Amino acid sequence: GGTIFLDEVGELHPSLQVKLLRVLQEREFERVGSTKTIKVDVRILAATNRDLEKAIADGIFREDLYYRLNVIPLKLPPLRDRREDIPILVDYFIHKFSKKKKKEEITITPEAMNRLINYQWPGNVRELENTIERLVILCDKVVTMDDLPERLKIGTGEIVFRAESTINKTNLDNLILPSDGVDLNSLIDKIERDLIIQAIQRTKGVKSKAAALLGLNRTTLIEKMKKKGLLQNS
Repeated sequence: GGTIFLDEVGELHPSLQVKLLRVLQEREFERVGSTKTIKVDVRILAATNRDLEKAIADGIFREDLYYRLNVIPLKLPPLRDRREDIPILVDYFIHKFSKKKKKEEITITPEAMNRLINYQWPGNVRELENTIERLVILCDKVVTMDDLPERLKIGTGEIVFRAESTINKTNLDNLILPSDGVDLNSLIDKIERDLIIQAIQRTKGVKSKAAALLGLNRTTLIEKMKKKGLLQNS
């Protein structure tokens, strides 16, 4: 009558995939070392970050198990594609870890929160959770930019400018590629998102003026804002 969550099911060894398939089909199993068959009535939730259809084509995941699991698929976008969730998750994790560690709940300065929102989060929600746990343990009351891990201060995929004033041809010619490389699509998305936010803030939410600053049509700007989840905040 309960629920079993199978995390990273795409990593399951082929020999165990056969056994799991049998449990899902027959709703029964035997404990290790026992011959007694146990009937089960459970809801199964499975998660993976793999492309299971590709794994099937590569011969490392069973097609019949895939279709047995894939009854109601839910695709969760990476955290960088749903940045509006980040402040909500930050508040949740602060409360969770403050209670666990028996500490007073910390607050985060707007500057530091903005950095959390604009970081690429290659490790998704788990990386955010671990980051907040660290901040709860190490920081007292207020978290500033200085308290953030170094990777967040200059995060993966962030452009480093030699000149920090405004965007112009000179500093665009002097972009520095980080030593560990970049995710170009995420980087371009971040630049576009940040400039849209600045244009909206500078024009106090007047989209026609913001579009003019960015050299866009108003309708194009609105479409971009919709795709980036910015329209409700504008």
